Amino acid sequence: MHKFNVADTYKALQSEICTKLEQLDGQVVFETDQWAKPLGKGITKILTQGDAIEKAAVNYSVVNGKLSSAMQHALNIEEEDGYFATGVSSIIHPQNPHAPIIHMNVRYFELGSGKAWFGGGIDLTPHYVNESDAKEFHQELKEICDKYDANYYTAFKQEADDYFYLPHREETRGIGGIFFDHREVINQEKFEHFLAFTSDLAKAYPVIYAALLNKNRNAPFKSTEKQWQNLRRGRYVEFNLLYDRGTKFGLESNGRTESILLSLPPDASWVYQSEPQAHSAEAKTLALLKKGVNWLDLDRESEVRL
Repeated sequence: MHKFNVADTYKALQSEICTKLEQLDGQVVFETDQWAKPLGKGITKILTQGDAIEKAAVNYSVVNGKLSSAMQHALNIEEEDGYFATGVSSIIHPQNPHAPIIHMNVRYFELGSGKAWFGGGIDLTPHYVNESDAKEFHQELKEICDKYDANYYTAFKQEADDYFYLPHREETRGIGGIFFDHREVINQEKFEHFLAFTSDLAKAYPVIYAALLNKNRNAPFKSTEKQWQNLRRGRYVEFNLLYDRGTKFGLESNGRTESILLSLPPDASWVYQSEPQAHSAEAKTLALLKKGVNWLDLDRESEVRL
């Protein structure tokens, strides 16, 4: 395998994503922070207080070392071995509560034994679920998946539903997307297949988000809707700190804390026993935050009706 080819590819993708997001916002540019630690190095890029984007982060890293027992547990790895890992991850928190949060991650992991795999995905977390936007988002992901395998979208959507879930709330973090992990590289053909697939996902990420953001960046909103945005951001924080594997791995591997926690929003709220009014847009959003919603079929019989 050619692990350094992956690292170089992902590093270039980070630059491409940042350029497109700067063009999308149109007001501010990314700050660049290059860092190095004993186990590796990376580039953290952060954009704040833009015209439409309140906070965006695009992280690139390449690290290696020895797996600790805590790291093995965080990644569901049984082998005690050395490792090499590289990836790009990004998060965007918009200014407008009618625009969604989006997250993307692509990564490659290789053990000293030579066993290797890819992982990644894109998922969307609207503060207010718009079914038309949800359908468009999932259709874009399906088209990318179908280029590589007709079964990918269905399988990876289910993985996203299961992964981006808050069991203590009995709700999904958002409307999901696709998520996959431990897709083993058994030969050069599989290596090239997943490198191309993860690269296409990363390239599509800012394009998909541009369409969603531009629909809503100038939409009028009330102070109560901004308060709801912060409550939904609170759910985002809960997932990232309690369940996100990347966060756990980064902290357990003595990664760079500032970069690991960049996914968190600039502001978030928790209100005791907060319940939306019946039949409100907020209540509709909560009712749709369930596993197994078929976003590609808006006329489904099982659609939630309020």
